[in-house]
Amino acid sequence: MRVRGGGVAAAVVLVVMFGAGGCDGTTLGSAGPEESASGANGGANGGANGGGGGAALAAVDSLTVKGRAPKTGYARDRFGSAWADTDSNKCDTRDDILIRDLAGVKFRSGDDCKVASGELEPDPYSGKDVKFTRGRSEVDIDHIVALSDAWQKGAKYWDPSKRIALANDPLNLRAVDASTNRSKGDGDAATWLPPNKAYRCTYVANQVAVKKKYELWVTEAEKAAMKKVLSGCGGQKLPTGGNPTSAPARFHAS
Repeated sequence: MRVRGGGVAAAVVLVVMFGAGGCDGTTLGSAGPEESASGANGGANGGANGGGGGAALAAVDSLTVKGRAPKTGYARDRFGSAWADTDSNKCDTRDDILIRDLAGVKFRSGDDCKVASGELEPDPYSGKDVKFTRGRSEVDIDHIVALSDAWQKGAKYWDPSKRIALANDPLNLRAVDASTNRSKGDGDAATWLPPNKAYRCTYVANQVAVKKKYELWVTEAEKAAMKKVLSGCGGQKLPTGGNPTSAPARFHAS
């Protein structure tokens, strides 16, 4: 197995457009949610530093506020087949995110895309180190804005290519501890936040960025929760980058 070191440093983001090159970590698009200094040292609601929220907080007011629509008609395949290679780099989306987010990545022999093992150092949601071994369930790739939540807040009405894009956009994806992630379900900021309080500024800023990019709406309760967290995250930036908001025409969804 070939080893690739790295992972994404907790307080650093590289914003590179997805699509060029192969599977090395420099060509994977958005390097993940951006975390400001205040976001890395959050208090009870994601920031103990107080005072002004920065671009992420300002962006909350640009989001449309509406009620949650019924979940009727939602199915995972409405967002295309899981982990489609929409950036055409010959690696599926799941492996792209594992390569981006894990440290000490090892690949299956002869395959520069199939991640065999690595480690979250640490997992952003729980704050603990989590080992990844292919075929086990310790690590999930989370949709930061859950697909079911997106369906109920606008995605139901989209062209399928936009739904496929959202499901595979690295801006909306993060490798995380599976057990912690599964407590989230399709919760939004009003109903679920990472137990790791130090990551809440980053997490909520990333949800705002995804909802703004894809023009998804928020509920009144969700907007209030976002503002409550981000008001304590002085200078929290709004993440950018990731994939285009339409997938290539060769991809299809039901």
